[in-house]
Amino acid sequence: MTSEPTAPGGELDLAALRAQDPTGLLEGIDRAIAWDIPLSTRFRGLTRRDGVLLHGPGGWGEVAPFWDYGSEAAAPWLAAGLAQARGVVAPPRYRDSIPVNVTVPQMPSSQAHKLVVISGASTAKVKVAGDRDLAGDLERLEAVRDALGPDGKIRIDANGGWDLDTARDVLPQLDTAAGGLEYVEQPCVSVEDLAALRRDVEVPIAADESIRLSADPLQVARQEAADVVILKAAPLGGMHRALDLADRLGIPAVVSSALDTSVGLAAGAALAASLPRLRHACGLGTARLLRSDVADPALTPREGALEVRQAVVSSDHLQAVEARADLAARWQARLGHLMGALRARREREARDPSRAVAGLPL
Repeated sequence: MTSEPTAPGGELDLAALRAQDPTGLLEGIDRAIAWDIPLSTRFRGLTRRDGVLLHGPGGWGEVAPFWDYGSEAAAPWLAAGLAQARGVVAPPRYRDSIPVNVTVPQMPSSQAHKLVVISGASTAKVKVAGDRDLAGDLERLEAVRDALGPDGKIRIDANGGWDLDTARDVLPQLDTAAGGLEYVEQPCVSVEDLAALRRDVEVPIAADESIRLSADPLQVARQEAADVVILKAAPLGGMHRALDLADRLGIPAVVSSALDTSVGLAAGAALAASLPRLRHACGLGTARLLRSDVADPALTPREGALEVRQAVVSSDHLQAVEARADLAARWQARLGHLMGALRARREREARDPSRAVAGLPL
């Protein structure tokens, strides 16, 4: 017997969540709504994206760690969403629009070409598989170069999928197919391998997971393992903490999204606008990877640039993407776990400041 699908019921029970927290983490938060949106194309194995929006005196904040993140790793996402919803004092803004890349998933080369042309962007970030589908990667990169023309920039993202020997082997081939790469993002998992690869190849190296998932992101700078660092506001605990980390790293930064709705993208755009120097296009043009959004209008780029502004959440749009009751129940439970992890981490850092990641308390 097939069970009936559950009806929308994305509103979370704030009273029950507050009862789990004696320290007032949710002070000022008056709504919490789970959302669920299909992707326009399969991306890193995902076909849907879901999370929670928190509403407070500063507007809406987003909490959407991926489900493979444990509570400890996901706690910074909650800290970022709470700060966004409560409203934080904005740092100085150096620009009102952000140059952005178009993101090209692993897809047929003809689709990649069309996607780049439609975007109007002059920089493309191409997801690659390396030795698992090198021929497909080469063909897709050639198509992207054709779409961009000789003056466009191409960067690739391997998501830590290569060992050092594979990276040494495939990078020159990918660089040739692309007609020159701006950089390769997280080709290997370990910082030691990134540093070794950077000494051996001419393609610049960017560090992503080695920054946002590391207990010691400053190791990237100490070992001279990267030419670029990728900053993502939510996984780093919010805009101010990400800015402080960028300052301590002292390496040119690119701000990227984490498959956010426009609420999360607005936080990323504010972060990018607050970097004193921004040498590269940012990975914030990802709203089109979602089939719908919570904001009206969505934060989508025009001709390769994204306006720096707040997301205006539409009640109609939010209702249309409200999660069904079963998924909302999972987020209700998960938010309780995240609150416990965030509270424990802050207590631990208060007792021993040396345990704060990069010396930056969460």
